[in-house]
Amino acid sequence: MSRLDSFISRLEAQRACLDHIATAIAGIAGPVLEVGLGNGRTYDHLRSLLPGRGILVFDRQIDAHPDCVPDDSHLFLGDLFDRLPDAIARLGRTAVLIHSDIGTGDPARNARIATALAPLYAQLLAPGGVVASDQEMPAAAWTEMSLPDGVPPGRYFLYRAR
Repeated sequence: MSRLDSFISRLEAQRACLDHIATAIAGIAGPVLEVGLGNGRTYDHLRSLLPGRGILVFDRQIDAHPDCVPDDSHLFLGDLFDRLPDAIARLGRTAVLIHSDIGTGDPARNARIATALAPLYAQLLAPGGVVASDQEMPAAAWTEMSLPDGVPPGRYFLYRAR
């Protein structure tokens, strides 16, 4: 598969998973966390899917389209491992969705990062909340969810907090 085809497949899987989750979390109160703003496409999609829901964004630096940058009160800027503890102190286990888009292109590095992030996410995810990730990140307190139709196994990962 070409890199372009792989990119398109990833974006289609991402959209299908987020659309699927929007229904799954409809009755659960709490904020959404967007980990990895990038250029802001997913953040913008989440805003349209979940109007009225607070979306908190994490990224090392802002490179997003100007229309897709949250205000300062919804932005955790800096290294994830420095900022996630701040979010844990501020939010506790209230997040209804954590969308984690942290892939680096290096599978070994991705696995190390995902392994380190899972316990931090577990301290943020509300009971019944969902983690949607471009990386596998099982945790003891989570149950893997089925992917929506058309999303191939291993392309995206969905977990629900018990």
